[in-house]
Amino acid sequence: MIDISKLDDPKWYVLHTFTGYEAMAVDNLNKCIAKNNLQDYILEVKIPMETVIEEKNGKKRAVERKLFPCYILIKMRYTDSLWHTIVNSRGVTGFVGPQGRPLPLTDEEVKKMKLEPIVIDIKVEVGQKVKISGGAFDNFAGAVLSVDAENQKCKVEVEMFGRATPIDVDFSQIEILDI
Repeated sequence: MIDISKLDDPKWYVLHTFTGYEAMAVDNLNKCIAKNNLQDYILEVKIPMETVIEEKNGKKRAVERKLFPCYILIKMRYTDSLWHTIVNSRGVTGFVGPQGRPLPLTDEEVKKMKLEPIVIDIKVEVGQKVKISGGAFDNFAGAVLSVDAENQKCKVEVEMFGRATPIDVDFSQIEILDI
């Protein structure tokens, strides 16, 4: 392989997969990474997911759904030899880009899709009242039950469907209310 110090910083790329084969493609890529010792080149492979509230038989519940069906995201240091390895993985049809050549996501796209963790400097304490902004629980308000500063998350108890429900939210999704 190539000297890693001479390669660019890792970037996010989009891969197209067969319909319904996203999980299998991610699993095959992870096996390929381990088998060929590519951990320094391919850093992360993921299926973009979102939480939505779904109503079925009169009951509402939060479910995980693919944000972009038939697509997975890969963070890597691109080389031509990696292109062949990835494109020939089972379940992958190719990279998204001109003539099947990878086109990295822009910094703006990476921020919008929340692919990279954003460090938020916020002082939140147990018992504080917060409002959730963004995601499936947009505009819900509740009290903080616990704080995980290391992972930039907190557990908030909100009233949903007539009862108190604890949910995990990122620091980037909360606003402290002055009450």
